[in-house]
This record gives sequence, structure tokens and C-alpha cells, in this order.
Amino acid sequence: MVNMAIKQLVSYGVKNNLLSEDDVIYTINTLLDIMKLDSYEDVEETFSIETPEQLEEVLKILLDDAVARGVIEEDSVVLRDLFDTRLMNALMPRPSQVIKEFNERYKKSPREATNYYYKLSKASDYIRTYRVKKDSKWVTETEYGDIDITINLSKPEKDPKMIALAKAMPATAYPKCLLCAENEGYAGRINHPARQNHRIIPIEVNGKPWGFQYSPYVYYNEHCIVFNKEHTPMSICHDTFCKLFDFVDQFPHYFLGSNADLPIVGGSILSHDHFQGGNYEFAMAKAKVETQLIFKAYEDIDAGLVKWPMSVIRLSSPSRDRLIELSDKILDTWREYTDEASYIYANTNGEPHNTITPIVRKRDDRFEIDLVLRNNITTEEHPMGLYHPWEEYHHIKKENIGLIEVMGLAVLPARLKDDIEEIKNAILRNEDISNNEKLKEHAAWVNQIMRKHTLINKDNVSEILQEEIGIAFKEILECAGVYKRTEEGKKAFLKFIDTVNER
Repeated sequence: MVNMAIKQLVSYGVKNNLLSEDDVIYTINTLLDIMKLDSYEDVEETFSIETPEQLEEVLKILLDDAVARGVIEEDSVVLRDLFDTRLMNALMPRPSQVIKEFNERYKKSPREATNYYYKLSKASDYIRTYRVKKDSKWVTETEYGDIDITINLSKPEKDPKMIALAKAMPATAYPKCLLCAENEGYAGRINHPARQNHRIIPIEVNGKPWGFQYSPYVYYNEHCIVFNKEHTPMSICHDTFCKLFDFVDQFPHYFLGSNADLPIVGGSILSHDHFQGGNYEFAMAKAKVETQLIFKAYEDIDAGLVKWPMSVIRLSSPSRDRLIELSDKILDTWREYTDEASYIYANTNGEPHNTITPIVRKRDDRFEIDLVLRNNITTEEHPMGLYHPWEEYHHIKKENIGLIEVMGLAVLPARLKDDIEEIKNAILRNEDISNNEKLKEHAAWVNQIMRKHTLINKDNVSEILQEEIGIAFKEILECAGVYKRTEEGKKAFLKFIDTVNER
């Protein structure tokens, strides 16, 4: 079985252009070394694996054997992941080879270059496609468009023993974070994922060295990360806009956006300057402008307020320089803007609150930027953030509303999958879950659903729960909007636009 698995793995590498026939013997011996085996017997393949989705079964044979012989000390997901990344790295080309191939293909077209690199990132098992496929995904229709819902199941949960071991490990500053270039080829440790099968494409963004890679969790098609080669904090400023437009100019089939640069409304990693993009059209990108705007001295720019649960200004022009100028003006005005009647404060006790989540894309010969106004102020009633998921929605999501959610894709916690199954059964049995320790946080929401849907049965309960989760996420986005979708909210939004024009 082990000999067969090694042969299948090497054949897979050849079929997916990770290595050539000339590399086969060398690769077999490298795998034997990793597995701590002294010999190999060539066998006839009873079946071959050709796609990344088929990798899991073959790797499992090698992992099980390594556990049985003590090569892997503990049978845990964490140690298995560290080990199988070493196995896959034996099949991988050197970074310089990947970079050369990418650049050669880029000369033909940016799309051909990214197609090659995305395929490589999946074939190498850096993107574990067999895990990503386990994510629960559906679409919910709303007045704003079709919103994507995902329950993230592709990040494996650590067992308690590994968590304890990770806490006991000495602190290290290498790599400084998960986005640093030093992750390329890193063997990993219990508290840091292995990245030996990871390859980074160096690119120049706004005259500075940056890196281009894909997210290992691909929440959407060709979900990429563009990051500063230096470990420097996130910042939304003039240079941010320049970088976003520069990248989209180089890769016009991709959008690129940035998380906000303040806690609560920012992403999970504020310590390293980075953006996220990809080849996907989110609901926000499809949403139409519902109110046209004119900015003084920028009449050549098409501008408007977008029909979206959050507060979005859309600008469009063939000139990226003009869009950057106006974006600067809007950002500078928003940083200093206070409207007490709308409970928008630029700062309190010296702490800044206003920032922007920007997203840039290209449509034919025009550039387009969406500027999403953000504010991270907290109140006694909403200690985690006034423009953050409110407490009544924390049973669905209490994490920050970052760039991906802003654009209309809910990334919901894995715990929801099991909760939904148990809630289904409780609804069908007409059980009260208010005394159920695990499910009681959902009780008010479930009662509301049962009042709303009087005919719930085993044929429609799953669809109803998915729809209601989607509606809850839409309302969470409305919570995060600094200007509410009311007449008063729109007047307040237009008041801010007037302030921009007065500068």
C-alpha cells in the first residue's frame, strides 16, 4: 500500500506538471527519506490520481503508515498537516522555476499567468481543495442582490492536546506573521502552519516590492492576497489607493480591496499591510448606484451612492489619477468628520474612529472604486462596536465585518453547521431549545422563525434555515452601515457629501 501510494503521488506530480519524468527517481527517494523508509518496490498502479480532490486518500495511506511507525509522534490533524506538507514539497518546483514560468506566461496575458499559478497552488495541496469542498455554501436573495453565505469548514480544528502544546512552546518572531514572505518554504510548527509547498510571486506595486499569493482557504474563486514584502502595519491613505489601482492595472481581470485599518472594523491581521482580491464578482459589485452624485471640480467622474446595506460611494472614470485625487479628498474629509445627530464621531479621547474600506476593479476601459465608510466607536449598549454585528446576531456571527463580508460574502463559524442540524431536529420535534445549554443562544431567533413560517416540515426546514441565516447576515451588514437605509440616514449621508464638496 505504501509503495503504491508513493508511486501514485509521484505520478500525480508528473501529470500536474509539478515535476518531470526526469525527476521521478529523485522524488521517490526524497519521499522515502521523509517517510524514514530504506527501500522501495515498484508496483503497478491499480488506479491513478489526477486531480487535487483525489489527493486526500493517497496522502492518508502515507500518513497512517507514518503514525503507525512513530514517524509522526501523535495522531493529530496538526501533526499530520505538518507532515503531508513535507511530502507534497518533494514534488514541488523551486520558487525560481515558478516565478520564471509565471513571468513567461504573463507576457502572453495576465490571465494566463494567474491561471497557471492558481492551478499550481491547488495541485501542490497548498490549497486543500478536498477540505474547501466541505464548506457549506448557498445564496440568499435580498433586496440588495444575491448574497453569498459560507460556513467555513476548511480550517481544521486543533485538538486540546495540540492547543496545550502550542501554549507551552517558546515565543518566536519567525516568521513575524502568517503574511510574511518568510513563510515560503517554512516547515511550520504546532502553532504555525507548514508552508513548504507554498510559492510566492514577487510583483512591484506602486514602485515597491510586494508578494502575490492565493489564500489557502479560497473563500471565492481565485481568492488572492497581495502583501508588502516588509512587515509594516495596515494603513488607509493616499498610497493605498495608488497600490490598489496599480495592481488592478497589472491584473485587470482581478478586483483588489483593503480591509480598514482600525480595530473592530478591520481584518484579523492589522500588523501587516496587505490586500485581498480575485476573479469573482460579489453582490456589492453587481449592486447599482441608486443616487447620482456630483463632486465639485470632479464633474468628469461618475459618482453615486450604491444600493447596499452599508454606506458605499462608487466612483468611476477612465483616469485612475483622477479617482485617486477624489478618493483622497473623501477619505481626508471622513477622517475628520463628526455628525453628533448621526452618532458619528471622528475621535473620542484622542482615539480615531473613522476609516474606509476601499475596493478597486476595472470594467472595460474604466476604473471603478467603492469607498465603504466605516466607524469603530463603541457604546454602553454595543460594547463590541456600534457599527458591528449587534448582540442579537452574535449567535450567527460576532466577528469583525471585514472586506469579504463588506462585499457580500458571509464567512460564518464552523460551529453553526452542527447547531443547524440540531436546530432542525428540535423544530421538527417542536422542542423548546431555551433550556438547551448548547443551543439556547439561538432560542429567540428560532422562535421568530417558527412564528414566521407556520408550515415547516422535513422537506423545507433546511431551506428555511438557510434563508433565515442569509437574512440575518443582511441585517448584520445593515448594523455595520454608518448611515442607515432610512430617509434620515440618506439625508445624513448627503450631508457628508456636501461637506466633501465644501472642502
